Amino acid sequence: MPSWLAPALEYLASWLEFQRRAYQQPGCVVAVAYRGRVVLDEAFGYADLGKRTALTPRHRFRVASHSKSFTAAGILKLRDQRKLKLDDSIGRYVDGLHPAAGRATIEQLLTHSAGLARDGRDSGQFQDRRPFLSKEEVLADLKAPPILRRGTRFKYSNHGYALLGMAIEAVTGEPYRDWIAREIVAPAGLKETIPDMPLPRGTPFARGHTGRMLAGKPLVIPGDFDTRAIGPAGGFVSTAADLVRFFWQLRNRRDMIRPRWRDPHSSIERYYGLGIISGTLDGWRWYGHSGGLQGYITRTVVIPRHELAISILTNSIIGPAHAWVDGAMHILRTFKVRGGRRWRGRWWNIWGAIDLVPVRGRVLVASPGFFNPFVDASEIKGGRIVLAGGYVNHGERVRLGKKEVWLGAGRFLPEAVVAREIKRRYGSS
Repeated sequence: MPSWLAPALEYLASWLEFQRRAYQQPGCVVAVAYRGRVVLDEAFGYADLGKRTALTPRHRFRVASHSKSFTAAGILKLRDQRKLKLDDSIGRYVDGLHPAAGRATIEQLLTHSAGLARDGRDSGQFQDRRPFLSKEEVLADLKAPPILRRGTRFKYSNHGYALLGMAIEAVTGEPYRDWIAREIVAPAGLKETIPDMPLPRGTPFARGHTGRMLAGKPLVIPGDFDTRAIGPAGGFVSTAADLVRFFWQLRNRRDMIRPRWRDPHSSIERYYGLGIISGTLDGWRWYGHSGGLQGYITRTVVIPRHELAISILTNSIIGPAHAWVDGAMHILRTFKVRGGRRWRGRWWNIWGAIDLVPVRGRVLVASPGFFNPFVDASEIKGGRIVLAGGYVNHGERVRLGKKEVWLGAGRFLPEAVVAREIKRRYGSS
């Protein structure tokens, strides 16, 4: 590994656990791979809040729409074997569709440009109000005409990927789950990934959780449902470590990861390719996918230029996996660009915490409570704050001790000391 990566991973893990506590999340797992080798694989919090079961990196998560990338890889394998073509119409493989839907091409389904409804007429399966749809129920939905004319814009559709699963079955003569497990999951060397429930007996599984607001506290969502015909769109169960291994292997599939359709109504500039989302963050181009099912929010990205892959899985319906992956990229980028070294510790006062992170020639004052802990960070050199925002303490002196830190007039202490101070001062109010 490059010299900056080990301290970056150490800080990333500490920051993520701080974030989990700050946002009162049940649990999260992070994995980072460098050149395809997993170099960070850690878990924080609980797999099941009700039972207080500790979460481990080996607990399986519902990874939801990550499934689309596996399905797309399967379609491309069949394309490479000349068993289908991307410009084939889906009606060639699946009967019973509205004629306009049947004319959608395999490529249009892969890129969500076929104009199909996202989830048919009733998406109650995503709220545990009904079972996930059977093949017959999906086809019944798709007897209706498409919502948009095909090939006109990006419009996400789980039903479209259900059709791709049916196409795989039509071409191979096998159930989707069996074929995708043998032809895509196994060759990738993934030992902790299956296309859908049920899990083998004894496999550790992270339960999902609701948010706090509606019931006053998080409640456990079992998460062990079978997604049936929607499996090619959202059924996969995996670990963060397996996801970084799999998505890293896609880096040479240029046709798959190439941006094709921009989301036309988003403040974030991102694109969809063949089962792959892509974008740029602070100059780092990435590709990957995310996923959301009731009780789970997950995201995986690969930064090809820097040979890194990151996956963060949360077992909460309000888990901030998207922001945390962005934060992880900011952390890795800061350590790489500025030559970050092992950080010097976390210090507290009543307002929150700071982290002192040495970089080349300076020490950054990071804010672990931020999604980007280095945004507008003050900089220390030679016992003085040499760069800071106008509202803080630019130019003032710094005193670093074993038991306290002073930034200008601000005194920071260990967490336990400040916790006792707050309880003593405010505990009776």
